[in-house]
Amino acid sequence: MIPPTLGDDNGSPHDEEPASDGAQQDDGVDASVDWDGLPNAVRSRLAELAAAALGQLRPGDVPARLRPVVRFAASKRAKLGKDVLVASLRDSTVFRTAVVDWCRVHRPEALDTHHADAVVVAVAAVLQGAPQAPHYAELVSHRAERGQLRSERDSALARSEKLAAEAERLRTRLAEMERASARTEQDSEADKLRKRLREQGVRLKAAKEDAESARAELERVRRDTRDEVSEIAAQRDRELSRAREDRVRAERAASEAEVARQSAREARQGDEVRLALLLDTLEGSIGGLRRELGASGRGPRPAESVTGVRAHSGTTGRVPDQTTLERLLALPAVHLVVDGYNVTKTGYPELPLADQRGRLAHQLAAMAARTGAEVTVVFDGADVVSVPSAGPRGIRVLFSEPGVQADDVIRGLVDAEPPGRQLIVATSDREVVDSVRQRGAYAVSSAVLLQRINRV
Repeated sequence: MIPPTLGDDNGSPHDEEPASDGAQQDDGVDASVDWDGLPNAVRSRLAELAAAALGQLRPGDVPARLRPVVRFAASKRAKLGKDVLVASLRDSTVFRTAVVDWCRVHRPEALDTHHADAVVVAVAAVLQGAPQAPHYAELVSHRAERGQLRSERDSALARSEKLAAEAERLRTRLAEMERASARTEQDSEADKLRKRLREQGVRLKAAKEDAESARAELERVRRDTRDEVSEIAAQRDRELSRAREDRVRAERAASEAEVARQSAREARQGDEVRLALLLDTLEGSIGGLRRELGASGRGPRPAESVTGVRAHSGTTGRVPDQTTLERLLALPAVHLVVDGYNVTKTGYPELPLADQRGRLAHQLAAMAARTGAEVTVVFDGADVVSVPSAGPRGIRVLFSEPGVQADDVIRGLVDAEPPGRQLIVATSDREVVDSVRQRGAYAVSSAVLLQRINRV
């Protein structure tokens, strides 16, 4: 037998008539198992396990009908209380669960669904309410029936051999009698022996026919059992395949739902950012209140929605633009984006990278405080082990994620801005200059920016 793996407890309860002796009926019976039709070997094994566990269960787990059985001697409980023990396992899920828990601790082999003994596998499936339990019980019945047929066949063969030996003995005796006595004296006995010989021959023929019939029935049972086992294995494979397909569909649906939620959040965030920027621009052009509003705080900015930036890269705030283009700094809502390492390695390459970042950030913060422009400085985060959680007041410091170049983050910042806003990118990288100009931004060299911030 190929012992299939048992599944979860999928037995569905159905209504049962209350027990006549007031037994505990705390829940339904497993409708998938015909408890009354279980093979005697399975019922005996169930009664043995229940009787062994009965003496160690809590009183609340013992059904009322089993309380008299508890008073029996431990060695006699399974024999004397077999029927009521099996009925309690059938009717009480609490009792059945308690017996399963006891077996897990004291008789783990009783729950082995890969055991070589079909009775053990069937008992484990029935106790745990496995969907394959009826099939295992039927398989045990087939094997018991097959064993009985084999026993009957062997008995018939034994009788046949015995009758043949008896017939041979009678023949020998008849020959001896014929040789020892005169024919006239032995006729009567010979007739009797011949008659008995004929009767034995008839019985021998009947016994051979019975043996042949038993052999044919045994072969039929073997074929039926093989077909049943093959069907059980095929059904198990189909159920496993359906379960895998359902799990894949569920995971795909969850992934698609998460993507949809993320897209909705990003779209909503983009709308909020653009609305906030539009309001800031209108306020700056109406009353020249941009500096005062910057001191009181504002909503999210387009630069805060760019992907590819490490989480908690730095603080955000109002920052200035390139001082070389004074007329651009005078425009409302101007945004200066600085290629951090391109500027620091132009101005002070001898300093360590951490000192370069700190010096540039403080210089830009001072310029931002004087001009009121929005300033964002971007550093390549590949060599940064720990991203600072705070920076100078008034500027936004961003670090690209590992595998993402700072140049790509700068292009993302330019793309995130709405059409019509004045945007300046400070870098001497020719590829970045060309790409941001194509996107409508001004480009200022790193040397020009250094001249402006050094005189602040």
